[in-house]
Amino acid sequence: MVDTIERLTREASCCVSCALATTRTQVVVGEGAVPCDLMIIGEGPGAREDELGRPFVGRSGALLDRLIHEELGRARDQTYIANVVKCRPPNNRDPLPDEMDACAPWLERQLALVAPRVILLLGRTAVGRVLRVKESLTSLRGTVHPLAGSAVAIPTYHPAYALRGGAARLTEMRVDFARARLVLLEGGDAKA
Repeated sequence: MVDTIERLTREASCCVSCALATTRTQVVVGEGAVPCDLMIIGEGPGAREDELGRPFVGRSGALLDRLIHEELGRARDQTYIANVVKCRPPNNRDPLPDEMDACAPWLERQLALVAPRVILLLGRTAVGRVLRVKESLTSLRGTVHPLAGSAVAIPTYHPAYALRGGAARLTEMRVDFARARLVLLEGGDAKA
């Protein structure tokens, strides 16, 4: 049977592979264009996302939408947005390794179906998981990281961190989003 994003979403909505299934309201699989040259990956749904079943819909989502529009020249629906884990960790804590392991097949299928050329990684959890590194986000952002095939990853801050971090963090996020736009436009690697 051919895999589709609709099939993946249906299957993931019934997932009970980890303890997060017992506390969630909804599975937040992802949304956007499929296939798409740009994918954005965060860490996990928050309370509002759990309630609505959509990724990045609170204050962080408003900032993300603004950055997508202003720095990438796109609308939200011209990207694909997902998270490392598909269910909300209690009290918005970081996802645990076993929770990320349980969700890994969902994310791998999303990556295969979306087939992005550029992946913006939002926050240290997404960066660590996708790049499989333990280095700090601060040391990794500002550069483009090659992935399997022709895709590249661009680490940046999570919008919630930028909202707390002030103008300097937001400016750095803008630079990272602009770097993603350059890579998409030029097909190059837009080094720091």
